[in-house]
Amino acid sequence: MYVQQIKETCLYVKDLDQSRAFYEGKLELPVIGLAEHRHIFFRAGSSVLLCFIAESSKKSTHLPPHWAAGKQHFAFQVAAPEYEAYKNKVKKLGIAITHEELWPNGLESFYFEDPDGHVLEVVPEGLWEKSK
Repeated sequence: MYVQQIKETCLYVKDLDQSRAFYEGKLELPVIGLAEHRHIFFRAGSSVLLCFIAESSKKSTHLPPHWAAGKQHFAFQVAAPEYEAYKNKVKKLGIAITHEELWPNGLESFYFEDPDGHVLEVVPEGLWEKSK
């Protein structure tokens, strides 16, 4: 058995309109699904970012109930030549970069938060594949 990728990443949010304004309005992720008071889904390259209202998904009867609390984390991957441009875009949007990391393989990543306080990271392609 070989896993190709993680297809979906799920965050639990408090306000779908606020999440939409951030992920679609600022980060330009297209909306691919919406259920009022329950969830909004965004396309992120070949992956999907799921944003659920935790209280709604706790009560699911069709799919297994799921929820989480606290500061969740995931990373967006961008093409290596676009890394600096993406970092500059985030800064120009007025989103504070909370941390920058230089990894042992010589590549960098940066961290910022969404409106719910989730810790997002942007990594260049190759971060986990290269070693120097």
